[in-house]
Amino acid sequence: MNQSSQSILKHIYPIIAFIIFISCESETQDEKPSYPTHYELSEGKETATYKQTIDYYIALAKDFPEINIHTIGKTDSGNPLHIVTFNPDGDFNYENIRKEKSIILINNGIHPGESDGIDATMMLYRDLATEKLEMPKNTVLVTIPIYNVGGSLNRNSTTRANQNGPLEYGFRGNARNYDLNRDFIKMDTENARTFAQIFHLVKPDVFIDNHVSNGADYQYTLTHLFTQHNKMGGKMGAYLHETFMPSLETSLAQKEWDITPYVNVFNVPPEMGFSQFMDHPRYSTGYTTLWSTLGLMVETHMLKPYEQRVEGTYHLMQSLIELVEGEHDNIKSLRKETLENNLDLAEYHFNWQVDSTQSSTLLFKGYEAEQLTSEITGLPRLKYNRDKPFTKETVYQDYFYPADTVAVPAAYIVKKSWKRVIERLDANKIQYTPITKDTALTVEVYRILDYDTRRAPYEGHYLHSNTKVSKSKREVSFSEGDLLVPTRQPGIRYLMETMEPQGTDSFFNWNFFDTVLQRKEGFSPYVFEDVALEMLRNDSLLLQEFEAKKAAELNFSNNWYAQLDWIFERSEHFEEAYLTYPIYRVAKNSEASGLLPN
Repeated sequence: MNQSSQSILKHIYPIIAFIIFISCESETQDEKPSYPTHYELSEGKETATYKQTIDYYIALAKDFPEINIHTIGKTDSGNPLHIVTFNPDGDFNYENIRKEKSIILINNGIHPGESDGIDATMMLYRDLATEKLEMPKNTVLVTIPIYNVGGSLNRNSTTRANQNGPLEYGFRGNARNYDLNRDFIKMDTENARTFAQIFHLVKPDVFIDNHVSNGADYQYTLTHLFTQHNKMGGKMGAYLHETFMPSLETSLAQKEWDITPYVNVFNVPPEMGFSQFMDHPRYSTGYTTLWSTLGLMVETHMLKPYEQRVEGTYHLMQSLIELVEGEHDNIKSLRKETLENNLDLAEYHFNWQVDSTQSSTLLFKGYEAEQLTSEITGLPRLKYNRDKPFTKETVYQDYFYPADTVAVPAAYIVKKSWKRVIERLDANKIQYTPITKDTALTVEVYRILDYDTRRAPYEGHYLHSNTKVSKSKREVSFSEGDLLVPTRQPGIRYLMETMEPQGTDSFFNWNFFDTVLQRKEGFSPYVFEDVALEMLRNDSLLLQEFEAKKAAELNFSNNWYAQLDWIFERSEHFEEAYLTYPIYRVAKNSEASGLLPN
């Protein structure tokens, strides 16, 4: 190379280097970062921690105007809850959003050991923001990244004894060891109070809660638990059962993901038949359904590999978005009509039971169940043989009927002293009017006739069940500041479920009124003997009833105290508060209903 050529190259090299630099810089700026999740970086073996999850959403929100994250409310752990919203329009005012779009609320980590939804939702938001997935036009997503923050921070690798991954995960109980998926009505936790705040702020059209199952073994990775359609009732219930659920199943089948209803059996092969899980209002979907939100839980199968479960949850949520996009107008219209019709309900149904006269048939994909002799106990044990898969017609009982029906009152009256009840009414945006002056009103009064009580604690309560009541009309004195709570409002179903004592998750059954189940005054037998005798002498009907009871019941006739107590309960000295349910019903078209504002 001569001196002239070297001189030319000496000047050209910097120019070539600059062009290469500019080219690389331009390419780097044009490329979108991949935003890998911790789950992906671990090759599908680990789930993100609480901090990693929140930091990830903060990073997405910083780089994508379609995503917003903000803190809201408290949890028992002392850490706040977050909600993350994805809206292609960049508008995060929920009142504005509801006018034109449908909203899906996604709850993750209510049981943090069941972490599939935590990781799947992070990837879903990322893929929507980076346009790996088509952005929805009619649908906005809102997610609670991790609902049970305290349980998520209590990380371990052993408490999910039956689960195949991830390597570490959170604990089922929250910071105060409550199972949050039993707390939506009783609201013992800060988490539940904040969930109510989120729910009534967002007012979702569709709610999804991501879980991992327990129980039998079968071929499916995905199972679904939709809110029970008869309980939901009306056009919404029919739509859920006949259109919404089958459409989601079809969409997943097209993605080559089989799904079946949640297999609610233990120690019995599912092909022998099983029933739908009844989602009472204590559960997330049972609670959200009270405001006519379409609800479902995802239950991935515990024994499938973690990566497979997360992928299935991702595809289910993707299919759900596509379904809501296509059904947007129909869902909005049905919800609006249902909420309006609920205002004028004449009757309300309780205590749903399996209807054995109706059922569906599933082509269920299971594994042969074998009865072996346990090497531990020497007794028969159940084992599923994965080398023997099958597809069998299986009876699925997904129709229910109500055992109890009550007339819907015009209003309830809650005395101002019952502050725990009033706090929950406030949290759920229930409207009420204080009574302006002391007054006496003729109202319907329940008396508690019978109830069962658990012998062991359940979520911090000795829960009642099988509650029986009688109803009578009575004049009751009310004070200024007692609350008149009309039923004709969006929360009518919440009121019926909590205020009627026979409801499975009523405030009565959750022990809010246990003080009325104990007598505060009594009698001294040697004093009351003379009073009781005088009562029997002066009341022939009472005497006849007393003698008939002695003749019919040997234990009663041989128990002198029981006889005196029976008479005492019918005397003027017996306290009115005992077994009197302290929430009062104002019948429709009664004189007392005239107090209700127009």
